[in-house]
Amino acid sequence: MELEVELVEGALAWEREALPSQGTVGAHAVFEGLVRGTENGRILTALDYEAYEPMTTRGLEKLAHELGDGKILSAKIEHSIGRVPVGECSFRLTVCAAHRKEALAFMDAFIDRMKLEVPIWKNPVWA
Repeated sequence: MELEVELVEGALAWEREALPSQGTVGAHAVFEGLVRGTENGRILTALDYEAYEPMTTRGLEKLAHELGDGKILSAKIEHSIGRVPVGECSFRLTVCAAHRKEALAFMDAFIDRMKLEVPIWKNPVWA
């Protein structure tokens, strides 16, 4: 599996990448996590993300390889650090696989485990 991990200061750009040209790709799935305007009924202006680098990058890579299971052709993981305002993108997972179900199952499992296992913390900035 090809893998790229990037921690980015602030909000992630809304760039769209060209679709992969590999003849084996049947699914190209992108998930973008946005900062919501409320959390537990309270109004937010932003989230401040902290990460323990390089442990964070190693954790993201390890998790992707564990879950890739030979069915994922490539994955790109982008996560913000620092302040991300409401409405902006703080996490993006791009996955290529031969089939849709494999790509979507990987994304779902990856996000659930990332939240539990990878040292990235979010701190709310209240209005």
